[in-house]
Amino acid sequence: MLSKINSCVLCGLDGNIIEVEVDISNGLPSLTTVGLPDATVKESKERIRSAIKNSGYEFPIKRITINLAPADTRKEGSHLDLPMALGILEASEQIKNQDIREYGFIGEMSLNGKLNRINGALPLVIAFRDWGIKKIILPKANAKEVSVIPDVDIFPFENLSEIIDHLQGTEVQAPIFINANSNTQELNCYEEDFGDVVGQEVVKRAFQIAAAGGHNLLMIGPPGAGKTMLARRFPTILPDMTYEESLEVTKIYSIAGLLNDGRSLICSRPFRAPHHTISAVSLVGGGRIPKPGEVSLAHYGVLFLDELSEFHRSVLEVLRQPIEDEIVTISRVNASLTYPSKFMLIASMNPCPCMSKVINH
Repeated sequence: MLSKINSCVLCGLDGNIIEVEVDISNGLPSLTTVGLPDATVKESKERIRSAIKNSGYEFPIKRITINLAPADTRKEGSHLDLPMALGILEASEQIKNQDIREYGFIGEMSLNGKLNRINGALPLVIAFRDWGIKKIILPKANAKEVSVIPDVDIFPFENLSEIIDHLQGTEVQAPIFINANSNTQELNCYEEDFGDVVGQEVVKRAFQIAAAGGHNLLMIGPPGAGKTMLARRFPTILPDMTYEESLEVTKIYSIAGLLNDGRSLICSRPFRAPHHTISAVSLVGGGRIPKPGEVSLAHYGVLFLDELSEFHRSVLEVLRQPIEDEIVTISRVNASLTYPSKFMLIASMNPCPCMSKVINH
């Protein structure tokens, strides 16, 4: 029997809808995954086999073929565990639900069938909604993160057995509702405030002008003058982010896996302060599977480079294009991804010895 399950994969900040097709036929027992899967997807067959058995269901001892369509798009991520497992169960007629095509499924599974938190749930759910799939089943740990998306029904579950009971009609669960406005009000705060600064009137005036006009800043002064203290409080005098800006920043942090504290929407402007030993790849993004770098994590916020003179020249050179174009394009053999990088740059450094002598005299 042939089964088709809706799922989604990430491509930069966007999601692409895919169909997980499962066919079970007679032959030597095997599980083959085709459709350009990466190593994580190929390894999922061991997790799926154990999760199905430990959830009290039978893993078919037959020839199983899983196709991830469209076949010309590379598939990455462990969140395909759940749709592949449900496809096997439906193809083996252990699940019978005529409405399963109305759902979108994402989730990583443990060996005991428990659903683990995944990265990038927010852009994946947005992609489902844009493609007309309004019922989403995902891990319970991602429920608060995706609660900010309107016009979709979110069904969070803790394990595979609960999902099957829901689809079979044994224990149907209603979609959750989380008041995202209350969460955003709690998160729209800063630990430090620009109003705490006493004195430094000239520098404070320069910061106010920079905040009003979106200008970059370079501070030069001796250690202990308050450069870092002022920079950390700079986001508190910037305008509040709009909902669209908050959603875009949250998508970046979701893909980077930095929403582990249960936040639903990032409403405070980001402040990133990488160490001067950072590499160029970590600053602008990259890797085998391109991930956002510090310039993208500072999107709509502040990128602070302390001890600017200590950064490698090659690292500073790569900042030119993100500052000018406000985007970063990362090209690899498999794909070319674009991440936003609209930020304000604040840098600080100690004066050189010759300048220090002039100041002292």
